[in-house]
Amino acid sequence: MVSITCKGITVKLDDETLCYEFSKDSTVWRWRKEYRPRIECEDGTVYFSDAKNIWHKQIRSGVGEGILSHYENFTLADGKTASYAFETLVWIEATTGHVYCEWMPLKEEGLKIKAVRWPGEMAFDEPKKTWYTLINEGQGLLIPNTWPNELGSIAFDGTFGTEGSYMPWYAQVKDRSGYLLIAVTPWNAGWKAEHPAGGPYTHIGVHMEPSLGKMDYRRVFRYTFLENCDHNDICKEYRHYAKEKGLLKTLAEKAAKNPSIHELIGCSVFHTGIKKSVQPESRFYDKNHPENNESLNTFAEREKEARTLHELGVKKLYMHLDGWGQPGYDNQHPDYTPACKEAGGWEGMKSLVDAMHEMGYLFGIHDQYRDYYFAAKTFDKEYAIQLADGSIPQHHMWAGGEQTYLCATQAPYYVKRNFTVLKEHGIDMDCAYLDVFTCNEGDECDNPHHRMTRKECYAYRNECFEYLLTNNILPSSEEANDWSMPSLVFCHYAPYNFMLKAPGQPKYGIPVPLFNLVFHDCLIIPWLMDKVSEKEDYMLYALLNGGIPYLLRDGAYPGMDGAFAENQREKLMEDIKRSETVAELHEKIAMQEMTRHEILDEDGLIQKSSFADGTTVTVDFTKNTYEIIAD
Repeated sequence: MVSITCKGITVKLDDETLCYEFSKDSTVWRWRKEYRPRIECEDGTVYFSDAKNIWHKQIRSGVGEGILSHYENFTLADGKTASYAFETLVWIEATTGHVYCEWMPLKEEGLKIKAVRWPGEMAFDEPKKTWYTLINEGQGLLIPNTWPNELGSIAFDGTFGTEGSYMPWYAQVKDRSGYLLIAVTPWNAGWKAEHPAGGPYTHIGVHMEPSLGKMDYRRVFRYTFLENCDHNDICKEYRHYAKEKGLLKTLAEKAAKNPSIHELIGCSVFHTGIKKSVQPESRFYDKNHPENNESLNTFAEREKEARTLHELGVKKLYMHLDGWGQPGYDNQHPDYTPACKEAGGWEGMKSLVDAMHEMGYLFGIHDQYRDYYFAAKTFDKEYAIQLADGSIPQHHMWAGGEQTYLCATQAPYYVKRNFTVLKEHGIDMDCAYLDVFTCNEGDECDNPHHRMTRKECYAYRNECFEYLLTNNILPSSEEANDWSMPSLVFCHYAPYNFMLKAPGQPKYGIPVPLFNLVFHDCLIIPWLMDKVSEKEDYMLYALLNGGIPYLLRDGAYPGMDGAFAENQREKLMEDIKRSETVAELHEKIAMQEMTRHEILDEDGLIQKSSFADGTTVTVDFTKNTYEIIAD
């Protein structure tokens, strides 16, 4: 056993199991006994304990104390030896008491690594509701150890920086003693958890993946141990970390650069489109009903719909327009111009935009700078991402058919080119949605002409957002991620996990607004407003989270031509009224920090959020009721 103590924290390494134990005050956290530190390779699993040369020593520096471990020359299943070598350093920062876990490759020979599973999963096996796990898939999830439903599949396998983890951390709390694990180097890492139906445990750990075929760089994770805490304290600890790292940039700060942010606050969202054209090779192509693969609405029709909404009393509206380019939705990116000729061309598009501005509304477009379609006019495989093995990824999922991915080193140039073309044709943009950037993982490219790591990819994506913001266009993307907070103004949505599944599906845990507890005053989030059943009304989540409402989505009202059937008009008027309630709340609290979130019953069906200006929102999902109290 090797042990160190610093700043009231004791760290012990079991030199037999190679697992760690952490103590603070009377609380002990230890990696579970079934866990074995390991490296998952293409040819099988190699355990840290398989190293022929292992040593540990205590170290002390000017900033803390730690345990340095060395692992080298691994015995493989076939009896051969891999000369791979790495070290780990687990140390306590003397100033803060944070515990850092560092994994450092020294000699990358003999192993073809797929993932390193380290640090380990904590023992967390008491069947108690007061023992719970916090994970960041989507808006956030709290899983009590006794939760009745199994934790199912997670988007992008829990990769940090994707829909599977909006923020690169997770946490566990047992009877108000907790820890927060932050991936300080999150770019090629993620989390994985297991919770069986009914519990009695939740086990969660991290994995590290190669970058361009190698582990390449030092990987760092940070534990913070807290007492007398709940999910609010943990989120506020991460908010402080985000401030220190320069990630937390508020809407007020962004508005100093682009004041039109104030116009987006309190808007209702009208998400609609112009042209659909599904190519025969697309997985969405309908062979049995070819007529379903094409559709067209004119710019004039969309203008008429917006004017009808204005006549019906909608005060603030943002139109998000898909399929505005000649190729049709999700086709031929990044060569998407000109404006769809059959729909009215540049002249028709300009008329729509001018009409929106005449009514005091905002206008924005869907655009895409990752999917790189073979049918694009300037397509060249030279600028596609190249994997470490020299191959170029390819698929034909979306409407545009065969595609690869554009190396993000090129994306800022295409953004600049395309938005200059829009401006030259008199299209006065308010907003722009750059698809998938904040939902999908960052890409890596091994082409020596534009080599790019995942960390660099996120920087190039932010560069695209920053270009728009600088040119008085409010940038949006698909979901929310903390790496984008310095530049992103709003998103398509940032929902809870269950909202992207069929209504009535079992929830993986109690939905909680972890992302908004950290970043509410940094990002404008539109919320689904569907009343999916008599038992569930998504409007309550929009209110609880202080977002803006979706009024209309994807042409949900095909008869909307200014002359509605009576049932359509009644439904629309009801939706306008519901949206007004959400939008009016957003006008008040958009730039306010969400200071606290409370679960007021055992099942998480009564919740309350509080904002920095004193406003509180209480929702009861059992009765579909809400109460807003403004200070």
